[in-house]
Amino acid sequence: MKNLIFSILMMSCLTALAQTKKVGGPCEGCEAIYENTIPFEKLPAFTTLPDVSWDGKKPLGINGTVYKADGKTPAPDVVLYVYHTNEKGVYPKKGDEKGWAKRHGYIRGWVKTDQKGFYKFGTLRPAPYPNEDEPAHIHITVKEPGINEYYIDEFLFSDDPLLTPEKRNKLENRGGSGIVKLIDVGNMYKGERNIYLGRNIPNYPAAR
Repeated sequence: MKNLIFSILMMSCLTALAQTKKVGGPCEGCEAIYENTIPFEKLPAFTTLPDVSWDGKKPLGINGTVYKADGKTPAPDVVLYVYHTNEKGVYPKKGDEKGWAKRHGYIRGWVKTDQKGFYKFGTLRPAPYPNEDEPAHIHITVKEPGINEYYIDEFLFSDDPLLTPEKRNKLENRGGSGIVKLIDVGNMYKGERNIYLGRNIPNYPAAR
C-alpha cells in the first residue's frame, strides 16, 4: 500500500513538473497572452482584429492548422495571441491601455484552435516600421496545454520587398516557417500558415 501511495505521489510530482517546465527561452511580452477578458476555454477559433474594414480597403484573412510535435496530429485547444502595427507602421493606442497593450497597441486578438487544430483571424495588412528596413510582420505567442507560453516566428509576407534573401536565411523557423503567401480573392487577401508545436523551440519536451 505504501509503495502504491509513493508511486502515485511521484507521478503527481512528475506531472506537475511537466506542466510547469519552461520552454522557448526568454519571451518579453509573452505574458500578454493572459490579458484577454475572455477565458481561454471560451475563445473562438476565428476572430477579427480591431479596425478591420472593407470600406476602401482589402482585409486579409490568415488561417491554418496547428499540429502537435509529430507534425501530423492536429492540436486542439492551443491559444494563439497575435498583434501588429497599423497601416502606418505604428502600434496604435487609444490612451487607456493597460499592461502590455501600452506596447502592443490595440490591434491584437486571441483565438483557440478547434478540435481539428484549425485557427483563423482577419485583419488589415500591417506596414513596416517607419524609416526602418525590418519587414512588416505579425507577432504571435503560443500557449498549449501543459506548457508555458512561448513565441514562434512572426507572420511575414512573401511579397514584401524588405524580406530579402539575407533576412530569410536568418529566420529561426520557430514553429515552422512564418512566411505567408497572400492570394487576392477579390474582396480580400487570403493566406495560410500551419504551425508545428515544439519545432525549433528550445527545451521542448521530446515526447508529447
